[in-house]
Parts: sequence; C-alpha cells; structure tokens
Amino acid sequence: MLLTAASVAIGAIGAGAHAQESSRADADAMQAKLERMAAAAESPRALGAPPLRTSFSEREINAYLEHYRENLLSAGIAMPRATLLDGGRIVARAIVDLDAVRLARERSLFDPLAYLQGSVEVVAAGTIAGSDGRGVVRFESATVAGVPVPKPVAQELLRFYTRTAERPGGFQFDEPFPLPAGVQSVSAVRGSITVTQAASVAARTR
Repeated sequence: MLLTAASVAIGAIGAGAHAQESSRADADAMQAKLERMAAAAESPRALGAPPLRTSFSEREINAYLEHYRENLLSAGIAMPRATLLDGGRIVARAIVDLDAVRLARERSLFDPLAYLQGSVEVVAAGTIAGSDGRGVVRFESATVAGVPVPKPVAQELLRFYTRTAERPGGFQFDEPFPLPAGVQSVSAVRGSITVTQAASVAARTR
C-alpha cells in the first residue's frame, strides 16, 4: 500500500511538471508568432504576395497570459483566462483588484463601484472581430464576484486596466480601434483566433 501511494505521488508530480513545461512551451510559441508578425510588418514583401495568416490556439493564449502577462496586463489583474467559442464569442475571466478602480476617483452614493472592494473574479462575455484594419470587442454581459453588473461598470473596469501612455482613456466596448502590425482582419472560432496581415507599408508603396 505504501509503495502504491508513493508511485501515485511520483506520477502526479511528474504529470504536474510536464503540464507546466507544456504551458511554457505554448507561451513561447505564441511569443515567437508575435515576434514574426512584428518582423513581417516591418519587412517589405513582393507586390501581389498573399496575406500572412497567423493562428493562436486558446491553449497558447492562456499560456501566454500566464507566462507573459507583464507584457500586456496591468498590475491588479491576476489569473487571467480566455475561452473562445463559436461565432467569435469570447469569455474572459480574471481576479481583479477593485480597490484600485474604486479609489481612482470620487464616487457618488449611486455608483456601484463605490461598494465593490477587494480582489474578486470578474467575468466578461462578448464577441471579437476585425476587418479593414480595425478591430472591435462587443459587450454581451459581465459579472463581478458572481453578481451581474451593467455595461457601464464593466466598461470602467476595462478602461481603467487598459490605459497606456498612447491611449490614456483605455479601450472601450463596441468602439472600433486600429489593429497593430498591419493586421487587416481578425476572426475567432471555437478554440482559436486567426489574424491576417497585409503586406508591409514599404511593400505597398513600391
């Protein structure tokens, strides 16, 4: 019995280590794809060359969020996960620090964010798409600590945690934004996202 228990424990440890290595490998694979896309955007290509298509699996995306989240996520967001469904639908979840948002400005007694505290799970559902060099994330629903919240609350969380020096107001639901790296279109199906890049500007102007 003791030998059997030891064998099961060793097997579990080995399986956990393999899963961690696989997760890192998936994250590195996505990082390599992003680097190739960035290089392609700067490299002239022959006129008439076909567009470049790059696909990211749900597994790669979640591994990237785990291992490279400092590249794209603000402090205050932990354990992010994404689920890609049919029809371009996406469900994103993470543990979010609500105190940082609540204390960012004065709030009235009628502001729901005035009463939300601590770090809790936030789940948002919507659709993602892109065409003609512009992308858009359309809002469907959101919950905070399992409680449904209206779009303005979810919108403020999104804007707060997507602010950058180039985009101080952050991103907004249902508002188109320019896609980077010469990406012309984005399509999502269950389990993966595919982006299509046009030829670089240098190539198109020759």
